Amino acid sequence: MSLAIFDLDETLIGGDSDQLWGRYLASVGAVDGERFVRTNRAFHLQYRAGTLDIDAYLRFAMSPLAAHPLERLHNWRLQFVATRIRPLLLPKARELVERHRAAGDTLLIITATNRFVTEPIAELFGIPNLLATEPEFTDGRYTGQPTGIPCFAEGKVLRLDAWLEETGHDLAGSWFYSDSRNDIPLLSRVDHPVAVDPDPVLAEHAQARGWPQLSLRD
Repeated sequence: MSLAIFDLDETLIGGDSDQLWGRYLASVGAVDGERFVRTNRAFHLQYRAGTLDIDAYLRFAMSPLAAHPLERLHNWRLQFVATRIRPLLLPKARELVERHRAAGDTLLIITATNRFVTEPIAELFGIPNLLATEPEFTDGRYTGQPTGIPCFAEGKVLRLDAWLEETGHDLAGSWFYSDSRNDIPLLSRVDHPVAVDPDPVLAEHAQARGWPQLSLRD
């Protein structure tokens, strides 16, 4: 049984759930719409360029979680997943996941986006294992701060290593699918790295190393 690891945003879904969550919050008046969306977009451009200050971004992205009660956040999340995420589920991504499931592989999503946003998306794919950036939760509320190692770039490698030690899995025969240059450290660790609809830097890197490239878009 091998480990099949999937990035989430722009890999299994045709968009970025963190960016979309920010826009959804703006649409329901949960944040200062214009300013929040503008800042969110600026951080996303840094992410695409490989220059993201992950700590600054996480403080920004998680701040709305601290500003609203849990029940309201959960209601918003239900609507967000139904209206903004379900339309972005890629049929070819589902087929890929199901091929690995049928092969008996252990399925894992690893994503920089926080667990509050991504947990229900992992459930849509029926993937039971999720490594995501963790929002701090104390006394029944989110604090707006991350906790632990951010699940980003080299942090994904550290989080995966800890998970492997905890669960007894290993990387023999492992797969990792990602679209992003930020995932090159983890792609370099697995036996079967696959660049999925890659950004230009990852596409060049994959070509130079003979990694397969795959499109899950129609």
